Amino acid sequence: MIEVVGIGLDGAAGLSENVRAIVENATLLVGSDRHLSYFPKHPAKKLILSNFLEVIKEIKQHVDERVIILVSGDPLFFGLGRLLLEKFPSEQLRFHPHLTSVQLAFNRIKVPWQDAKVVSVHGRSLEKLTPLLQQGFEKIAILTDEKNNPSAIARFYLGLDLPTRYDFWICENLEDSQEKVSQFSAIELADLLADNFADLNIVILLRQSEEKERPLNVENLPLLGLPDSIFLSFQDRPGLMTKREIRLCLLGELGLQDGQIIWDIGAGTGSVSIEIARLCPSSQIYAIEKTAMGINLIKKNCLRLQVSNVIPIHGNAPEILTDLPETNRIFIGGSGGNLLDILETCQRKIASDGILVLALATLEHLNSSLVWLRDRDWSYRLLQVQISRSVPIGNMTRFSPLNPVTIITARLN
Repeated sequence: MIEVVGIGLDGAAGLSENVRAIVENATLLVGSDRHLSYFPKHPAKKLILSNFLEVIKEIKQHVDERVIILVSGDPLFFGLGRLLLEKFPSEQLRFHPHLTSVQLAFNRIKVPWQDAKVVSVHGRSLEKLTPLLQQGFEKIAILTDEKNNPSAIARFYLGLDLPTRYDFWICENLEDSQEKVSQFSAIELADLLADNFADLNIVILLRQSEEKERPLNVENLPLLGLPDSIFLSFQDRPGLMTKREIRLCLLGELGLQDGQIIWDIGAGTGSVSIEIARLCPSSQIYAIEKTAMGINLIKKNCLRLQVSNVIPIHGNAPEILTDLPETNRIFIGGSGGNLLDILETCQRKIASDGILVLALATLEHLNSSLVWLRDRDWSYRLLQVQISRSVPIGNMTRFSPLNPVTIITARLN
């Protein structure tokens, strides 16, 4: 039987009496230099765990020994246990887990963690973080390494320009006399060097509450092309927003002029409506959204960005469109499955020199829209937008693609 013993930075003192007795009876003690240093007077032969595969070969030559393998925390939690189970029969292994760094970290910052997402970037790519950050999970625990250190993780997060804000907690040397727990904003952390932190650290990301609902100092904002992170977004779907680069294209395609009536159908968070409102302060923008949560976000974002010419309209299109005034410009960003019916209403309500712009993510909606436009003698052109943003990966840079969007710009003949 090979005994695999998890151990913390408190060394032998952190082991239970039964596990300590198992270690004391070892005739072959395997572990890293740090793990073996906890037992300086142990009489067993010692094997330094450096090259895992070579050490496993060595262990197989000592089948008659009482073999104890010392590992950090829980050997079956991003640990050596998985590899050992590949190389030895499971009945030959017995595991004695210690507390994991994740468990210790959440207890140090006093946050329940049963719903946390845990990811290891130890020897892996930071790209594993992208879906978790894009989905805006409330709690994310990240196991790091020398390259993917806390500062590199913060720079990667900032490079994604996401609407979800996180507090970064760095927990170092947990259970050691030099234990340290610190909190940073992403910007503060990104400016620090890797050697500001101990080698043994774990990063905990906690999603911020929506304290940013208060009005902004709009004088410091760009005239157009607001960062995605400026807008309050759906907590369960923070990525559900027309992205900045797509908004810039849409603003150009709409051919905006001041003093117009504009519809934004499927307004979501109101990002497109607000961009239009800031550019055209004498226009009236009707932000049509079917969800109560979306309407609430539109109102909060209007308050936050200090625009007063966006009129949130709660209801389902096309029914809710009937009582709205004739419009000069229409943007359709979402249809709730009623695209063709919405287009019929738009044709009746748009001014003779009006412009209709659609942003479509699926081929099915693209095809049905084109058939509808051709059958009703609209002129149109297509713009396919495929954009990738640069994000830092360690000391290098890669591109992270946004979902491709096809923009249709149409006019009545």
